[in-house]
Amino acid sequence: MKLLLNFVFLFSFIFCLAQEKHLKNIQKLTYGGDNAEAYFSPNGNHVSFQSNNKKWGLSCDQIFTMDLSKAAADTNYKPVMISTGKGRTTCSYYMPNGKDILYASTHLKHDTCPAAPVEIGKYLWAVYSEFDIFVADQKGKIKKQLTNSPGYDAEATVSPKGDKIVFTSDRSGDLELWIMDINGKNQKQITNTLGYDGGAFFSADGKKLVFRASRPNSEEEIKEYKYYLEKHLVAPTTMEIFTCNLDGSDLKQITKLGKANWAPYFLPKGNKIVFSSNHHSKRGFDFQLYMINIDGTGLEAITKESYFNAFPMFSPDGKKLIWSSNRNNQGTRDTNLFIADWVGE
Repeated sequence: MKLLLNFVFLFSFIFCLAQEKHLKNIQKLTYGGDNAEAYFSPNGNHVSFQSNNKKWGLSCDQIFTMDLSKAAADTNYKPVMISTGKGRTTCSYYMPNGKDILYASTHLKHDTCPAAPVEIGKYLWAVYSEFDIFVADQKGKIKKQLTNSPGYDAEATVSPKGDKIVFTSDRSGDLELWIMDINGKNQKQITNTLGYDGGAFFSADGKKLVFRASRPNSEEEIKEYKYYLEKHLVAPTTMEIFTCNLDGSDLKQITKLGKANWAPYFLPKGNKIVFSSNHHSKRGFDFQLYMINIDGTGLEAITKESYFNAFPMFSPDGKKLIWSSNRNNQGTRDTNLFIADWVGE
């Protein structure tokens, strides 16, 4: 029986690898806790990411920078923490100089981790009103605070052109996309439809944005959305992928799949989008990576292994894909970072 089970496991593993035809030479980079939102430095040698690994003395997410060559070679490698260690952090991204890192943090208001939302029959994300966006150097010294308006300011990413930052804020009463200059000036709201607009990224030429959005339509959906928003919460169970120009014009809905479609990122050529989705799942928690043309056609599955794959990002040269997955976690609930060679489009 044991031999049979081993054979079945091996066959399933080989089958999954065969199905993941766009991914080659997959390497595991972290070992323990929840590790997510890993984004490449401009030279492609490092990534910034967030982790709550208890082995590193963490109670909730803090921001780290990782040397990819060291992480791939040493399972005991510990990345360098960039955030202050206080409060909760999220959504880091390299600045154009390849040294400084932008991230959101609650540390100005909280020395300890703010309470996670209590889930009563519904999966919820907290959008803490204490989040602001900061820039730190490689040693963790904060060089600048980019936002200081009351409310949630987070989910910031930087244009490849090095001139703009997009982020999500609820300062206008709803969770909308905002854009600002690289130095934090000229902050402007660019979306204005009721619903959660977030997780935005620039195209490689810096001309377009791709993001996730919820769009409550019925009276009941709108009431529920507003109820949770007042409590600084969102229920991210129904989201689709959208694109727009930097001023919010030419807004287009790319996916119409239902359930949760999120964590989108443009492929280097700008003609396709990779994202995470559970639209295929009957039980909800089965997130795989998919790829789709920017006109909404040509949906294709990228991953098949495990029940969680999200936060994909391409290296600047388009040769590597990094993402978070709970594959190969030895039966734990850990979510680790993985990197692979990208094979074709």
